[in-house]
Amino acid sequence: MRPLLHLRGVEARYGRFLALQDVSLIVPEGAVVALLGPNGAGKSTVLRVVSGMLAPARGEITFAGRRIDGLPDHAIARMGLAHIPEGSGIFPGLSTFDNLTVTAGGDRSGIGRALELFPILAERREQLAGTLSGGEQRMLSLARAVIARPRLLMVDELSLGLAPRLVAQLFGTLAAIRARGASILLVEQYVGHALRLADIVVILSKGRVQFIGEPGELARKEHLVEAYLGRAAGPKAKGRRAAGPSPRD
Repeated sequence: MRPLLHLRGVEARYGRFLALQDVSLIVPEGAVVALLGPNGAGKSTVLRVVSGMLAPARGEITFAGRRIDGLPDHAIARMGLAHIPEGSGIFPGLSTFDNLTVTAGGDRSGIGRALELFPILAERREQLAGTLSGGEQRMLSLARAVIARPRLLMVDELSLGLAPRLVAQLFGTLAAIRARGASILLVEQYVGHALRLADIVVILSKGRVQFIGEPGELARKEHLVEAYLGRAAGPKAKGRRAAGPSPRD
């Protein structure tokens, strides 16, 4: 598979704090990459650096063969990269339907596709997005991504604060988005869900990459699972069944 996103030796800082150190990873075209690790590992920082929310201190980032480090976030988004931050991704002061139409622009054909995936949003079309439930807000953020049809979708903690039933439903939607050709870079606390969806797993700890490989390869390295994902995730991750939450970044 061809690389769609490529990070080479990326370093990022918050003031004097070094958040990422020499991070290199690839998201191939059409693949799902799960970015996992303990609290404070730097997972969300990777997504912020890629989307242009945080400028890297060093390193190189290319997307679809074009170097994007240093570009503003709106320019990166126009290239086909969508970022759903933790607990966000919507305009809370707009109605549900207006959130969708803003994303659609002049071509509203994608709104119907999005509402087919999330019929509850059609019932909430006039409701302010900021008053939706947590699960409905995450559905709306994914619906906006469906409309935008990005080449790369980056999702940060999709399951945060949601009931397991809703988490399973949202991961089903991610699978549908992937089936339509999008690549996905996923930061997720539910290890089992992430491993079932992922083609590649990257484990980050203290701002450094500790492992890159396929989920099956990770399952054979129980010491890595226990060290970086928690003991509770170990046997569940190995069997690729749903796991409970691991520490968040």
